[in-house]
Amino acid sequence: MFKKHLLFLILTFTTLMGFADTPQPNIPHLRKKLMQAINSKPTTDSLYKSLEMIQQRSGLLNGYMGALEALKAKHAWNPYFKIKYLSNCEDTFKEAVAQDPHNIEIRFMRFSVEHNVPGFLGYTKNLAVDKQEMIHQIELKNYGTADKELVITVIKFMLDSKHCTADETNFLNKTLAALK
Repeated sequence: MFKKHLLFLILTFTTLMGFADTPQPNIPHLRKKLMQAINSKPTTDSLYKSLEMIQQRSGLLNGYMGALEALKAKHAWNPYFKIKYLSNCEDTFKEAVAQDPHNIEIRFMRFSVEHNVPGFLGYTKNLAVDKQEMIHQIELKNYGTADKELVITVIKFMLDSKHCTADETNFLNKTLAALK
C-alpha cells in the first residue's frame, strides 16, 4: 500500500516538474514582440523557436505560432519556403481555432494574415467567418485575454480592411467611440 502511494506521488511530482520546465510566455510581452517581428526576421525566428519548445500549447499560443509562421513566409526569400510556411500557418490557425473557437485574438491574427496574403494564393477562405466571429464577440464584450488596447486595434483593423458591411461599420464605429 505504501509503495503504491509513493509511486503515485513520484509520478505526480515528475509530471508537475515536466510542466514546470516549459515556461509559459507572458501574453502582453508576446504581443509586443509579435509587432516587432513584423519587420524583423531575427525577432520572428527567436519567437518562433521559443514557442516551438512549448509542448502543450493553448489555442492562443497556437494562434501566435500561426502568425509567426506567416511572418516566416513574409521574411523568406525562397518561394518554396514562402508557400510551405503559409501552408503550415493555415494548419496551425485551424488547430488554434478548433482549440478556442471564440477567442477574438486568434480570429484577429488569422483575419489579419488572410487579409494581407494575396488572394490568388487561396489562403483567404476564413475572412468572412473570422469577421463574423470577431463582431459577435465584440457584441458580447467577450474579449478573453485581449486588453482594451488590443480590442481597439482589432476594431480599427476591421474598419480599415473594408471587409465590413455598412451596418457592421456603424456598429464598430460606435463600439470604438465607447472604448476610447
